Amino acid sequence: MIRIGMSTSSVFPLPLAEAFRIARICGFDGVEVMVTNDRLSQDAATLRALSRTYSIPILSIHAPVLLLTQFVWGTDPRAKLERSADLARAVGAATVVVHPPFRWQAAYARQFERIVEQTTDRYDVEIAVENMFGWSARGRELRAYSPSADPTDLDVRAMTLDFSHAALAGRDSLEFATAMGDRLRHIHLCDGRGGVMFDEHLAPGRGSQPVGEVLAYLARTGWSGSVVAEVNTRPAGTLDGRVALLEETLAFGRAAVSPARPKVRERS
Repeated sequence: MIRIGMSTSSVFPLPLAEAFRIARICGFDGVEVMVTNDRLSQDAATLRALSRTYSIPILSIHAPVLLLTQFVWGTDPRAKLERSADLARAVGAATVVVHPPFRWQAAYARQFERIVEQTTDRYDVEIAVENMFGWSARGRELRAYSPSADPTDLDVRAMTLDFSHAALAGRDSLEFATAMGDRLRHIHLCDGRGGVMFDEHLAPGRGSQPVGEVLAYLARTGWSGSVVAEVNTRPAGTLDGRVALLEETLAFGRAAVSPARPKVRERS
C-alpha cells in the first residue's frame, strides 16, 4: 500500500508539534520533516518524542537546502546532506529529499552525484533528488541549478517528483514520472498551474498537472515509494481552513491510488 504523509512545511509557520498534531488529526500515514531554522526540527530526540506522542511515523527528512535555511548546520552543502541523512537514520526515516545544487555552489555541483551516492551508502537511506525549475528575472530565464534542475539528467539512484515544480518548469508530470522510471522513489503531492512567477504548491486538482493520473499509474505498477503532501495552506487563513485543505489533499491522494478508485476529478 502506498503511504501518504504530510510535510511539516504544509503548515508553516506553525510550531513543529502542531504540524505533527494536524497530520494525526487529518489521518495521514506519516510526516516529512522539513529541517528549518527551528532547532526542534534538527533534533532527533525531539522528533522521536513527537512521533511517539502523536503515534505517527517520520517517513522522510527534507534537507535544509532552501535559501531561507542556507545557514542551518553551517554553509557546507555536503555537511548539510550528511547531517540530514544521519538525522533520517536516527528517527527511522527511509528517505532524504534534497535539491540539486545552486549554480553558485560550483565545487559541490561538480561532486554532487558522487556525494549523493556516498552518502546513500554510508547512512543506508535513500537520497531522492527533487526536480526543480529555472528562475526568471526581468523576463529572462536564469539557470539556478547545476548540473541540472532535472534529476533525470543526473546519475543518481533515487528521485523526488514535485508537481508544482514541474508546472513551473513547463513539464508534464506523467511524462516526467515515466522518464524517471524505477528511480522515482518519492512524491510531493501538490499541484501548479504553470505560467506564473512563483512556486504555488496548490492542493492537487487545483492546478493543471495530471496528478491523479500519475498516482494511478504508480499504483498500477506496484510502486512502493511514499507520497507526501506539500501544499501551501497559508491562504486558508484559519487553522480549520488549513486542516480542511489538507484533508482534501489526503482524500485526493487516497482516491487516486486506490485499486478500485473512483475517477479523480481534476479542477480547471
